[in-house]
Amino acid sequence: MEFGIFHEFPPLPGRSHAEAFAQSFDLVDGAERWGLDAMWLGELHFDPARSVLSAPLCVASAIAARTQRMKIGLAVQVLPLCHPLRLAEEAATVDQISNGRLIFGVGRSGVARTYEAYGVPYAESRERFGEVLDIVRKAWTQDRISYQGKYHRFADVSVVPKPLQQPTPPIRVAATSADTFVSIGREGLPIFVAVRYETAAEIAPQIAAYRAALADSGAADGGVFLRVPAYIAPSDAQARSEAEPSLIHFYRQQAALLADSAKRAGVDGAERRAAIARRLETITYEQALEGTVLIGSPKSVAARLEELRQELSLDGVLMELNCGGKIPHRNVMTALRLLCQEVMPTFH
Repeated sequence: MEFGIFHEFPPLPGRSHAEAFAQSFDLVDGAERWGLDAMWLGELHFDPARSVLSAPLCVASAIAARTQRMKIGLAVQVLPLCHPLRLAEEAATVDQISNGRLIFGVGRSGVARTYEAYGVPYAESRERFGEVLDIVRKAWTQDRISYQGKYHRFADVSVVPKPLQQPTPPIRVAATSADTFVSIGREGLPIFVAVRYETAAEIAPQIAAYRAALADSGAADGGVFLRVPAYIAPSDAQARSEAEPSLIHFYRQQAALLADSAKRAGVDGAERRAAIARRLETITYEQALEGTVLIGSPKSVAARLEELRQELSLDGVLMELNCGGKIPHRNVMTALRLLCQEVMPTFH
């Protein structure tokens, strides 16, 4: 089972962006030192209260230069906002610099206001996603490519460098709506499942649909990776006291984002987003723990994770140890150390 942490490089109130980067790179160094499998980077734009991580490939390159062992993942690169040729070049460069440690996680993002700022209609996001991913894969595997798509057109282009990992770095796709679980399975690609409060029973049918589509595709690989709010402290009580305010802040923050996106033009699943927003506006800590949230002592977290692994046939997790961005850095470092030294060994 693969263990990773998902991190958004949260800002520090009243302090510089440089300090936010310094603390986040301290977390990276701890992950490398303590043996974590993978460090996962978000991509967030125009949200200064939440994150300074708007350029994940730049940050991935920096991580590649300061680590030797740990995998570096994107969770996710927002494809519809990228030029595919530039993206293929930059991601392959990171794969070369890291000596083949890049995991290319991709998605569309549900934050419609980011699309508006970039001047890209959200209604085009699904088609743009497919086109960009198609071009990137061709750019990595063909000496020269030409393309005549709806959004991108070019002729006889040779993209360099090629990635070190052949034929491509591992590609994982964020699955959200029911139809995307099936379509990604048909493509034979692994999926990210980002959960907020959902129970395993709520997620299981979609994962089953993915695995059925994967089997029909004849693909030998695939895989299910769960991104989940998490936190570890020496005791359950301490974990709750340190994580609860940040987790509840995260839920209220997500409620506002989803409610905003549901009102914007071209957004698919607007009613579903609005319903989730209403649920997150009032969710309590106890209700969150009924779902897939992993907060507690090392023993409690390991036991709950084993339950989820068996119920959902998980191949890995992306634990968001500072969900909401309000947990003090020293506590997040302790949570990371406990994850690596006391939770991971029970699975490896």
